[in-house]
Amino acid sequence: MEHLFTSESIISFLILVILEVVLGIDNVIFVSIILNRLNKEKDQKKARRIWMITGIISRSLLLMGLGWLLTQKGKAIFTVAGKGFDLASIVMLAGGIFLIYKSVMEIHHKLEGEDPNASTQKNKRITLVNAIGQIILIDAVFSFDSIITAGGTAKYVEIMIAAVVIAMTIMFLFSPAISAFIHKHPTLKMLALSFLVMIGLSLVMEGWNAKAAHELNLKNYIYFGMAFSFVVEILNMVMRKRMAKNRVVELNEPVLEVEKEEYSDEAK
Repeated sequence: MEHLFTSESIISFLILVILEVVLGIDNVIFVSIILNRLNKEKDQKKARRIWMITGIISRSLLLMGLGWLLTQKGKAIFTVAGKGFDLASIVMLAGGIFLIYKSVMEIHHKLEGEDPNASTQKNKRITLVNAIGQIILIDAVFSFDSIITAGGTAKYVEIMIAAVVIAMTIMFLFSPAISAFIHKHPTLKMLALSFLVMIGLSLVMEGWNAKAAHELNLKNYIYFGMAFSFVVEILNMVMRKRMAKNRVVELNEPVLEVEKEEYSDEAK
């Protein structure tokens, strides 16, 4: 156990926690958008707890099987047009396509608006089981990115699992605030959905050709572009808030009926 408390292990643990939280922001955004479509706050809390528990379990199991997963890298499960796809490629491709589909459908829903004549907004609300299924599916995809990051940062599985548990706990604690903030500001929600579309495209490219995707550093550009857009939108929100606060409403002086009659007589 002494090897877990060396300076190198502690530094790698802290770095890994930070990386997991930063790289998990796309996961939090997706979960927040899905949770906002649940009817009851009780269902949102339940789905959020299930997301945290399944996220920790799936990542821990993948980390314990990291050695086996690395041995499967490059071993094609099937081949299409002379190109082989291993387990990681299949997960990345399927997850990327699913993420693009869900994000585009959410954008379409926002652009179409809500039907005021619909008594039950079926297109807007989803069931708890449906939400949990979507969250678990996309979380499994993001878990692969998580364990790859962990495997390249820390040496010991115990440190990796501890860092993942801490990172998931942090994301769980902050996800309600992020969810409420995104729900309150529609422009930020549209930015977040566009960001998820780009992440989905990067996952598809990584699944199709992982080497080329890593050489291009696609995710670095995506995260930078999203951070820049987010800062600009925050500045716009602050500007709009100040303009609304400083807006001066000019009131016309009241004119009595007697004065109106006098003005009309003088005009005659």
